[in-house]
Amino acid sequence: MTGNYRKWPMILFLGILTAPIILMYFYLFVDTVTNSPPGSMIPNEWTAEHWRFLFTTIPGRPSIWTATLNTLLFATTTTSIVLVVSSAAGYALSRLNMPGRSLFLGGVLVLHAFPTVTLLIAIFLILQMVGLYNTLIGVILVKTALELPFGIWIMKGFYDTVPWEIEMAGLQDGATRFQVWTKLVLPQVKPAIMALGIFSFLAGWSEFILPLVLAPDNNVQVLSVYLAGLISDDTNFDMAMFKSVGVFYVLPVIILFTFFQSKLMNIYSGGNKG
Repeated sequence: MTGNYRKWPMILFLGILTAPIILMYFYLFVDTVTNSPPGSMIPNEWTAEHWRFLFTTIPGRPSIWTATLNTLLFATTTTSIVLVVSSAAGYALSRLNMPGRSLFLGGVLVLHAFPTVTLLIAIFLILQMVGLYNTLIGVILVKTALELPFGIWIMKGFYDTVPWEIEMAGLQDGATRFQVWTKLVLPQVKPAIMALGIFSFLAGWSEFILPLVLAPDNNVQVLSVYLAGLISDDTNFDMAMFKSVGVFYVLPVIILFTFFQSKLMNIYSGGNKG
């Protein structure tokens, strides 16, 4: 009981610190379903007109459901490729004493630290040359390539924490190296896989620069670009609807974070070994 009482001052301090942010988000949601008189911040009526983008297509914009489907495909495909490649490459780097292993790991770390924006022109030209500019596949491949260094490094660190004895026991029982990896080692790093998957999905869902530059067409537009297009459209400016689209965009992220926030913390517990 004494320990719980000692936590109350910190809980109270954090509550006071975060209260303005929570109130701002609450008011943001209320503002999307109400109308206020000119010059006033106090709502005077309930309305659903600010959510009309769910049922009608805004002039000059794609359907919100097309943008949502594109965003979901972009985030899930990127996540799937990152998980598969990172799991395999991380295991190889952790367990196999291959030539140039340290150099490769250093290169992976440098690639992760390299600013994405400095590569945009080169990536733009390459996608045009191979015919993947303005396609969802092109921007997925680019995003995946940029996320892989982080994923490989994280998975390699988690594999380092798995005891060798588990694999040796499997090999002595007649299992192949692939069976040892899939049936014995992967279950040991399941928290890392879940954390990396959630992190990669959130990174794909929130990506803005790459889709804006590499896939701006309405047919392949994602929600972040859709949202930016609304605020920059002077012919159809509606701040209340812009807020509603923002709430619609961020709602899946809030739900995902609420249920899996403990898993996200696991991603920083690995990667301590060399």
